[in-house]
Amino acid sequence: MKNKFIQLTMIATMLTACNAPTNKEVADDFKYADEQFADLQMLRYKVQGFEDLTLKQKELVYYLSEAALEGRDILFDQNGKYNLTIRKMLETVYTDFKGDKTDDNFKGMETYLKRVWFSNGIHHHYGSEKFVPAFTPDFFRAALKTVDATKLPLAEGQTVDQLCDEIFPIIFDPAIMPKRVNQADGEDLLLTSACNYYAGVTQKEAEDFYAKMKDPNDPQPVMFGMNSRLVKENGKIQEKTWKVGGLYTEAIERIVYWLDKAKAVAENDQQKAVIEKLIQFYNDGDLKTFDAYAIEWVKDLDSRIDFVNCFTESYGDPLGMKASWESIVNFKDMEATKRTETISANAQWFEDNSPVDKRFKKETVKGVSAKVITAAMLGGDLYPATAIGINLPNSNWIRSAHGSKSVTIGNLTDAYSKAARGNGFSQEFVISPAEIKLMETYGDITDNLHTDLHECLGHGSGKLLPGVDPDTLKAYGSTIEEARADLFGLYYLADDKLVELGLTPDAEAYKAQYYSYMMNGLMTQLVRIDLGNNIEEAHMRNRALIARWALEKGAADKVVEFVKKDGKTYVQVNDYKKLRDLFGQLLAEIQRIKSEGDFNAARELVENYAVEIDPTLHAEILDRYKKLNLAPYKGFINPVYTAVKDAEGNITDVTIDYTEGYAEQMLRYSNEYANLPYRN
Repeated sequence: MKNKFIQLTMIATMLTACNAPTNKEVADDFKYADEQFADLQMLRYKVQGFEDLTLKQKELVYYLSEAALEGRDILFDQNGKYNLTIRKMLETVYTDFKGDKTDDNFKGMETYLKRVWFSNGIHHHYGSEKFVPAFTPDFFRAALKTVDATKLPLAEGQTVDQLCDEIFPIIFDPAIMPKRVNQADGEDLLLTSACNYYAGVTQKEAEDFYAKMKDPNDPQPVMFGMNSRLVKENGKIQEKTWKVGGLYTEAIERIVYWLDKAKAVAENDQQKAVIEKLIQFYNDGDLKTFDAYAIEWVKDLDSRIDFVNCFTESYGDPLGMKASWESIVNFKDMEATKRTETISANAQWFEDNSPVDKRFKKETVKGVSAKVITAAMLGGDLYPATAIGINLPNSNWIRSAHGSKSVTIGNLTDAYSKAARGNGFSQEFVISPAEIKLMETYGDITDNLHTDLHECLGHGSGKLLPGVDPDTLKAYGSTIEEARADLFGLYYLADDKLVELGLTPDAEAYKAQYYSYMMNGLMTQLVRIDLGNNIEEAHMRNRALIARWALEKGAADKVVEFVKKDGKTYVQVNDYKKLRDLFGQLLAEIQRIKSEGDFNAARELVENYAVEIDPTLHAEILDRYKKLNLAPYKGFINPVYTAVKDAEGNITDVTIDYTEGYAEQMLRYSNEYANLPYRN
């Protein structure tokens, strides 16, 4: 199960821009928006409240932040076996090239490198297609020969020309490794995906390998394959586990080093137990140990500081099993958490009143906790592009027996919102001033609430029927799970219960989220996709599925429709109450699919509603968006923490600085946290 609610650009947040301060006015206080290149814009996030933490808490944040950065190379390697080699080649030319750095080829290489940094590899972080270089092979070969060869990732006895011959097809040939994650129906998803989770193994071989491990009667099944690469060597299929002494040991040892320091300044015994169990898992690689760690983590509710540091989400695996490495260090926003605590305190009411079949509801909701957090450091698959909310752990049985923790990342949503002000997006795509006003008034409130409901209750709702394999939906599992959580949030946003609880100001507020969601799912998220491509990413498929299904099923009553104004296409919602009913119907069906493990129904929904794009509409949306000069994807530059020490080496303070540039940060990370060999 995948539980990250990712909207990297936050189209809905863009809609709060109307009549708001400009970026310049925002920058007078704190510079949120930074460099823009390709389809990307870098932002900064402010760690509000860090100065108010105790010295011990600051020290804990510092140690956990170092642990969050030490695993950076793991993700690069997971995303593609040549990524570390290519990154080193690019960085060496970028810093040491002796030629003309104003040349178009060098500028094209610079942009390419910045995209590689952003995506942790040579494939787009969201669409997963391989980047097209805006520089020539001849230029790059000549440039590599101008730098010190000892700084290049040469294999033993390899020449620069031989390195180029090995790597250039990976960079320049569009037919080689074209997709990091391929989700095309009917193809072998492993042989056609460039991710580095499998080697020499077909999709059927992998599915059969793990099917043999599973016991359908085990009430506490581990997440098989989560922390390993599956390879075929000498005709035998085997796992190479990521652990100390195993694959990625060089990076994991450094992570453990900083976790051990963090353990010494833990806020309480429970938090210390969490860190100890995580260290044990990194050492033994045992999935039972991981489950024990996850249980301890769920129980840690009293600590102000919290963190994730492990192999966590499986979006990067076409089979949805193997987990990418990620980390986030954070602390609770005490005031904003009152909102999420209200939601979690009423979790049983929401479960009981859900429109899904009673067979699929939890009789007793256990251990649901939710909070708003302030991100202090992002790492791995949460950096530079990140989530705005997280719900963990992913294990179904742990969630049922012990509960889960949900977070909304308040300072990141704040950064998105402030950076988006005054950008003209609303005026271009929202149908009328009435809808713009609606979103001006309620947009921030309903954006945050939808995230809260999605993470806190949506992912935690419902149950699998006995004997249903959590992985039975295979490649469609991620999309179905995200749709389930989104629909849960959408359905309840319009409920009178939210007004009663004081979470929404009145019965009109939900309409802001309904309109922005339908506009995004039907139109504006298409700005992230190149013309002619299909929708590939699970969250985008989820939103398209929901919006297109509701458009079709409500067509007879014109619940939602496309309208033309001045030659432009807009989304118009005519009946918000009927739209809510449609969301409820789809939620009931998707929960049934999830609970029963109905693969064929999942496949039919996704393939019919979530994949193909109307090329005429797509071309129009891209043309209108291009004129705004906006970047459809955002990512973050981390702050820099410095430990201040006395003469004896004791930490007396930890300072925070926000001035490090994007390239400066990436080069520093490659220098200080390059823990893995170039070829793993």
